[in-house]
Amino acid sequence: MAQLKITQTRGLAGTKPNQRETMRTLGLHRIDQSVVRKDNRSVRGLVNAVGHLVEVEEVE
Repeated sequence: MAQLKITQTRGLAGTKPNQRETMRTLGLHRIDQSVVRKDNRSVRGLVNAVGHLVEVEEVE
C-alpha cells in the first residue's frame, strides 16, 4: 500500500485553532519535521485542510 511522507514547511503562528489541531493530529510539531502515514481518505482530508502548511510526497 502506498504511503505519504508529510513534511511541515511553515510555522503555525497566526493559523486557526482547527489547523493547529489538524497538524497535531498528523503528528507534526516543528518546521521541517516529517511523518509517514498510510495513504487513505482520512489522511488525505487532513492534508487538504492544511495543504498550505505542508509538503506531501508519495513513498513506497
